[in-house]
Amino acid sequence: MKKLILVLAAFIMQSAVASTPVTEIKKLEATARIWGFLKYYHPQVARGKFNWDQKLIDLLPEVEKATTKEELNALYIKWIDGLGEVPVCKKCGKKQKEESFEKNFSMAWMEDAAAFTPELTKKLQYIEANRHLGESHYAGFGGADNVTIQNEPEYKDFEYPNAHYRLLALFRYWNIVEYYFPYKYQTDQKWDDVLVEMIPKFSKANAQEYHLAMLELVASIDDSHGFFHTDLTNQYFGYYWAPVKFSIIDGKAVVTGFYDEEKAKKNDLRIGDAITHVDGMSVNDILTKKSPYIPASNPGGRKRNAYFAIFNGSTDKAAITFEREGSTATKEITRYLKKEFAAPKEAAPEKYRILDGNIGYINMGILEVADVHDMFEKLGKCKALIFDIRNYPKGTLYEISRYLMKDKKVFVHFTRPNPDYPGKYLWLKTYSTGPRSKSPYAYTGKVIVMVNETTQSHAEFTTMSLQAGDNVTTIGSQTAGADGNVSTIYFPGGYMTWMTGLGVFYPDGTQTQRVGVKIDLEVLPTIAGIRAGKDEVLDKAVELANQ
Repeated sequence: MKKLILVLAAFIMQSAVASTPVTEIKKLEATARIWGFLKYYHPQVARGKFNWDQKLIDLLPEVEKATTKEELNALYIKWIDGLGEVPVCKKCGKKQKEESFEKNFSMAWMEDAAAFTPELTKKLQYIEANRHLGESHYAGFGGADNVTIQNEPEYKDFEYPNAHYRLLALFRYWNIVEYYFPYKYQTDQKWDDVLVEMIPKFSKANAQEYHLAMLELVASIDDSHGFFHTDLTNQYFGYYWAPVKFSIIDGKAVVTGFYDEEKAKKNDLRIGDAITHVDGMSVNDILTKKSPYIPASNPGGRKRNAYFAIFNGSTDKAAITFEREGSTATKEITRYLKKEFAAPKEAAPEKYRILDGNIGYINMGILEVADVHDMFEKLGKCKALIFDIRNYPKGTLYEISRYLMKDKKVFVHFTRPNPDYPGKYLWLKTYSTGPRSKSPYAYTGKVIVMVNETTQSHAEFTTMSLQAGDNVTTIGSQTAGADGNVSTIYFPGGYMTWMTGLGVFYPDGTQTQRVGVKIDLEVLPTIAGIRAGKDEVLDKAVELANQ
């Protein structure tokens, strides 16, 4: 009798081991990981031998039928075995010449016992060890060394595809970031957790929810290069705009300029008005509510990018509460379709000029390479030069550096994706700025660089170049924290987005992504300064120049 009981117990235990239930989310998470891994690692898949999107679409119904881990793994193994041979890769273990950067890299997911059997784990690890090398059908590398995402069908008629194609959109983007976004390790939310959280948002979404899910996914990489908008996301925020430009200061939307000055006057909206509430909701609460849909590297970038989130709406009226001249009031204003705004009539700004006290001022947003020589001819004897990089420069950094420095200096260090090992990165050589040979004509006065949240990408790169000079002081506020050449990604539907494609660091290894460039003196605009018509950052730059 005891023997029979032991046999039954053993049978029950074996049955339990052989039938491990698996949740729908776990099944789809595992499928996303394996599909993306094979896309970039399996030699046959990476060469473009298969219609890889269709392979996923064909697999998903079978995944949905599986009820246990064992059934699911048998399905994966059969699928992988049908992809063809994975020959032994003798070069895969060869050491790279460049130093490896591996903060982004982990294959620990393969050993997740809740999803994978030892047999499947072993098969996946074999493919990793004998992976495809070099550029693939899906991932090329251009002259800047950032990844070029290629051969991805756009499905331009897919405004609202079925659930399987919505999951394809999620899996495609998630895996591109998993293997080719150099700053995945810096995201606020672990990238693994983003996949789990977004699966139900994509699979169960209606049309607008699907578009907002794509936008939220892009925002999840915490990269100011990320952007995404469609008619349906625009509809969520609203097509009607207030006729004013603003900055968020101390939790208030402070009017700094106008999209249409006449319409602003009709609504009695003035420079310096500090708006605290829109339709009864505080500006801070609006920003918190809509932050998941505002891609940005840091809080300053998010406030900058909130231009469509604070005042926009679906009707042409809004109630605002605002502060002016020590009083608080509430009133209704009219909002307008953006096409209704008259183009502002503004005088063309000067590329450079001499300020009082023999101080040179240069607007880097409009200075051209061809202007640099004449600019130094006119400003070269000024006691200080102020470079305003609160804008997007026009590729002048190397030409300017010839006049600012006596010798070449290293100013930046890059990482690039390792084409032989997706998910790993390599340190590129450092880059230098300055004259081609020792220069006796270098400017010897003070150099002051002004930056803020609009200083992004090439503007940050330009700032880093100028900072390599002698006697340079950088003032202002945290920059956008998104430097490095961008890579373009398409969602099904033909909807485009970007991500930063290269890692950018100071020569000492200091990171710039999300942090921004190094700042010597923080200077922030104030509500009082805006009301007085002051440029407080420029005022501080002049003060430093005169010291």
